[in-house]
Amino acid sequence: MVKLVASDLDGTLLRSDGSISPRTLVALQRLTAQGVHFVAVTARPLCMVQRLAGLHGLTGLAICSNGALTVDLASGNVIAHEALGAQAAGGVVAALRRGAPGVGFALERLSFFAEERGFYTEVRRHYPGYPFAPEVVDDVLALCAEPCTALLALHPHLASETLAEVAAEAPGVSVTFSGGRFVEVAALGATKGAALARLARNLGIDSNEVLAFGDMPNDLSMLAWAERSVAMGNAHPAVLSAATDVTASNDEDGVALVLEDLLAMRYARGYGA
Repeated sequence: MVKLVASDLDGTLLRSDGSISPRTLVALQRLTAQGVHFVAVTARPLCMVQRLAGLHGLTGLAICSNGALTVDLASGNVIAHEALGAQAAGGVVAALRRGAPGVGFALERLSFFAEERGFYTEVRRHYPGYPFAPEVVDDVLALCAEPCTALLALHPHLASETLAEVAAEAPGVSVTFSGGRFVEVAALGATKGAALARLARNLGIDSNEVLAFGDMPNDLSMLAWAERSVAMGNAHPAVLSAATDVTASNDEDGVALVLEDLLAMRYARGYGA
C-alpha cells in the first residue's frame, strides 16, 4: 500500500516547458483525495516552488533545495531547515574561486535569493525564459557571514560534473547537480533522501509505503531510500541503473502513467476510484 508519493520536479513531474500536464494533475488530485500524501522534492528554492504551486494548485508538502528545507505549501510553515553554516559556505566559495576561476554564485535563504552579476548574466544567457528576479550583488561572500539554505554555482565553460568535483573538496558540505549547468551546495547530510526519510517518519510512514520518481543524480538518495523507485525515460544513466522501475519521459506523462496504474490497483482492492 503506497501512502506517500515523492516526485522530483524538473525533468520528472514537469514537462520540458516547465508545466505540469493536465493528465498528471488529475492523477495527483485523485491520489491525494484518497489520503495519499504527495511531496514535491526538488533542487528549486522555496520561492520558485511556491510560484509553481500557485500556478498549478499544488498543495501539501515540499522538500526544497535538495533536502535542506521542508515546508507546508498551504501554510508556508517551515517543517525542517538544515542550514549551511557560515564557515562551510565561505569555504566552498573560496574553494571554487580557487579551483574554477570565473565561477559565479547565487545564495538562498528562506525568503531571499541573491545572484552575483556573473551568475545573473550567465543564467539568462543559457536560459532566456528564467522566471525569476533575484537581488543582484557584487560578491556573494559578503552574505556568507550568516548561515544560508544553499549555494548555487555556475561556470561559463566548465560542466556541472567538473564544477561539482571542485566544490566537493570543501569540508562540511553536500554537493550535487540536477541538470543544466548548476552545481548545488547544501549542508553536509542535507540530501533529498535524508529529508524524505525524516518527513515520512514524522508522518508514520515506512520506506516500503513510499513511491519515488526522479531523473538526475541529486535524486539518487531519495530513490535508494524508497522501497519502489521510478526513473523517467529521460533520466541520467546512473538513475536508470539505480531505480527499481522505468517509466516514459517527462514529456510523455511518465509520472501519470505510473500513478494511473497505482490508482487502478487501489480501486481493485477497494480503496476508492
